[in-house]
Amino acid sequence: MSTPRKSLTSAGFTLIELVITVALVGLMAMMVLPLYEVTTTRMKESELRHALRTIREGLDAYKAAVDDGRLASDAGTSGYPPSLELLTEPLELVSKRDLSGSQKSQRMVILRQLPRDPFNNDPDIPAAQTWQTRAYASRTDDPEPGEDVFDVSSKSDRMALDGTSYSSW
Repeated sequence: MSTPRKSLTSAGFTLIELVITVALVGLMAMMVLPLYEVTTTRMKESELRHALRTIREGLDAYKAAVDDGRLASDAGTSGYPPSLELLTEPLELVSKRDLSGSQKSQRMVILRQLPRDPFNNDPDIPAAQTWQTRAYASRTDDPEPGEDVFDVSSKSDRMALDGTSYSSW
């Protein structure tokens, strides 16, 4: 009589299979992490371009309103706003008389909300203070803040993916 033998196969993973699986997962993670960082940086760069475009369009709209006589300005000023915060406030338009001779009070808001610099990670700083401002009277090669806001740039000292400085955008 022969006795039935037990099968030597087991229902589990061997140590070598587990080590190979962990090594493969680690290798894939090492390849994906730099791609994730580049993608995140690209998204922030896109946000920065959009924010700069929005603010610059707001500055141009304010200047156009002053030049058209819709907003009052003092003689001898550049016509640009004295601060970025002013772009989000209701601005009193120069009152005009209608056909009946009465004056109408109207207001204009240029930006609903001032965008933040996406490379500034401090949420306690107001959006206007996340930007480096340049006055109309400052030189192009040496931008300095002043009595008005002619242009904005990022305060970040990081380099973009294309090799330029974010502060030069």
